[in-house]
Amino acid sequence: MSNYKTVFFTLGILQIILGISMVFPIIIQIIFDELDSSFIGASLITIIFGTLFFLSNLDHDKKLSLQNAFLLTALSWLSIAVFSSLPFIFSNLNLSITDSFFESMSGITTTGSTIITDLNSSPKAILLWRALLQWLGGIGIIVMAITLMPIMNIGGMQLFKVSSGDASEKILPKTKEITLRLILIYLILTFLCSFFYNICGMKFFDSLTHSMTTIATGGFSNYNESIGYFNNIKIEIVSMIFIILGSIPFISYIKFLSGKKNIFYTDTQIKSFIKIIFYSIIILFFYLTIFNKSFSDVGLRSISFNVISILTGTGYVTQNFDDWGSFPLIYFLILMFIGGCAGSTACGIKIFRVQILYLFLKNQLKKIIYPRGIFIIKYDNNNVNEKFMASIIAFIYLYIIIFFIITAMLSLSGLDFTTSISGAATSISNVGPGLGELIGPNGNFSQLPDFSKWILSFGMILGRLELFAILVLFLPSFWVK
Repeated sequence: MSNYKTVFFTLGILQIILGISMVFPIIIQIIFDELDSSFIGASLITIIFGTLFFLSNLDHDKKLSLQNAFLLTALSWLSIAVFSSLPFIFSNLNLSITDSFFESMSGITTTGSTIITDLNSSPKAILLWRALLQWLGGIGIIVMAITLMPIMNIGGMQLFKVSSGDASEKILPKTKEITLRLILIYLILTFLCSFFYNICGMKFFDSLTHSMTTIATGGFSNYNESIGYFNNIKIEIVSMIFIILGSIPFISYIKFLSGKKNIFYTDTQIKSFIKIIFYSIIILFFYLTIFNKSFSDVGLRSISFNVISILTGTGYVTQNFDDWGSFPLIYFLILMFIGGCAGSTACGIKIFRVQILYLFLKNQLKKIIYPRGIFIIKYDNNNVNEKFMASIIAFIYLYIIIFFIITAMLSLSGLDFTTSISGAATSISNVGPGLGELIGPNGNFSQLPDFSKWILSFGMILGRLELFAILVLFLPSFWVK
């Protein structure tokens, strides 16, 4: 067990930070005269467990092997989901352990699916806690995606390696420096988003919570109608801008500040991301103009907002797009799978993997036409070797297989086809709302069987941690020295 002391030492620190962060909802309870023991009790339990982990592993060797990195990644998110569910369990919302864990997992993985049926009258402290969970989950996944996952060679993420070193001995010597920069950028974007929300009409509390879930592309809102509650075009424009800012690679901000001023115009992934948004809006605009007589009730404003929200996995909604027809629903399902950019808070397969898969297929066609030709795949001026390509193809293949497995398991629990297939997509892609009356834009996940909620919760953490970081733990060879 001594090999894992560093893992549990780090988990202890994370639990202490999580417990301390519950002070903010307690302050909100005092301000809005809602003080009870829910967050105080949850905070004490979390800090005590964290302190025990911390003190019992003080003699760790300060090295993080590759095996430890996988274990730490999985246990971090799982333990945070468990302890952050305590405020929901202790609250006056009368949530079961299953519902509390589902809401917590949805928050920390920035999925945005909810089981709370009446958000409008929910305690302010709970609303802040949901937002805070997504905000913490957003910065957590950015740091992991840029510093840890490339070293772990997860699904082609090694293309975004920002530091060299022997991965088997010590993970990323420059992690602290990069992490501090990322957190600072993340804080600045959150502050700016909150500021603009406020001047565009949101009250201070709403602007604070929505800025957290916007930058994290999480989608938790304080209202049942989501962003549509405000019915304010200025707020929707601010939301779209900052959702996009949260969905591009955060390493691009560091490069920009380091002197590469044209990074946002030259980065292959960012350019493709913007193109997908633009063409998706155009496609749905023409479809609804030609085939949907009620287009006047939809409008370009609503199309643009919901395309950006679904593609990035944010999950905010302004209208019930279930009424737009069959084609938009299928199209939104495709957008759920694509997702945003790697190294951002966005979810899904990620733009760069779709791009590289396209280049691979194009290369294979060239080889058929020119059997003796030698074709090198390049991505963003970097050669893509067979190891990277195999990793990406394996990831996409596994993503599709797991999607169908989750769909099948949801259907076994008694859910209809639309709910099963969209529920699977929204969990593994960390989007939020699904399709259909039950879990669609105007619904929530409260009516699902407990079995379905546990399956969806597992799908959320699988999708958020790029599949391999979780699945590798189930291989017996992983536990062999």
